[in-house]
Amino acid sequence: MYAKIQETATWLKARISTQPETAIVLGTGLGKLADEIEVKDRIPYSEIPNMPVSTVEGHSGCLLIGKLGGKDILAMQGRFHFYEGYSMKEVTFPIRVMYELGIKTLFVSNAAGGTNPTFKIGDLMIITDHINFFPEHPLHGPNFPTGPRFPDMSEAYDKQLVALADEIAKEKGIEVQHGVYLGTQGPTFETPAEYKMFRILGADSVGMSTVPEVIVAHHCGIKVFGMSIITDIGVEGKIVEVSHEEVQKAANAVQPLMAEIMREMIKRS
Repeated sequence: MYAKIQETATWLKARISTQPETAIVLGTGLGKLADEIEVKDRIPYSEIPNMPVSTVEGHSGCLLIGKLGGKDILAMQGRFHFYEGYSMKEVTFPIRVMYELGIKTLFVSNAAGGTNPTFKIGDLMIITDHINFFPEHPLHGPNFPTGPRFPDMSEAYDKQLVALADEIAKEKGIEVQHGVYLGTQGPTFETPAEYKMFRILGADSVGMSTVPEVIVAHHCGIKVFGMSIITDIGVEGKIVEVSHEEVQKAANAVQPLMAEIMREMIKRS
């Protein structure tokens, strides 16, 4: 696997004229954030050696190289999920490649169900911590030389970046929540009993991604900032039937606010 990561990084280095140190992973319904990027190169995943291909509606499946907030960036327009049948090594393969390309800061985004009773649909939640509920750990197996065998996870989400996001949100009058994101394998949305259990465990939101990517980024020494868009509510008495299309619609409605925060963060960091 490590040889494949280096092969892919070498292939990309030959095709990228800039040296971005910031990367963004755009999740379900959030691909339109790509409109904020001054794209210089757009490379379909299908053309990149060893790269998985996204199979989920709303995930375009392209690697974008360009500028955002005046800074060179790399962006994944669509991510890979464990529920698609990929192994955790495949799900997190792009993060390993990012490290080899010199990425130092990673911005991750997702659509999530809110389990916090104070949340409402359309809220932006800054992720301050996570709970890993995936059945397979992304660091399982031989240790990669990018980090220690037993990495500390006391600050998976960079506190300075969280503080910067809060400062920018306040300046721009954008309401944000803080919370713990719980990652589960999917692809089913949660039952009312599962939502209740996850809330008891300490989760403020629940989704099917992000956690594996963050763990691997942290293992590589990459600083991480994460944000969820609350697209449905998993609170007793407020749970209604939800579809992937509705999740995309809710995410699309509010993603310009997330884009504004992230663009300014990249500009200042």
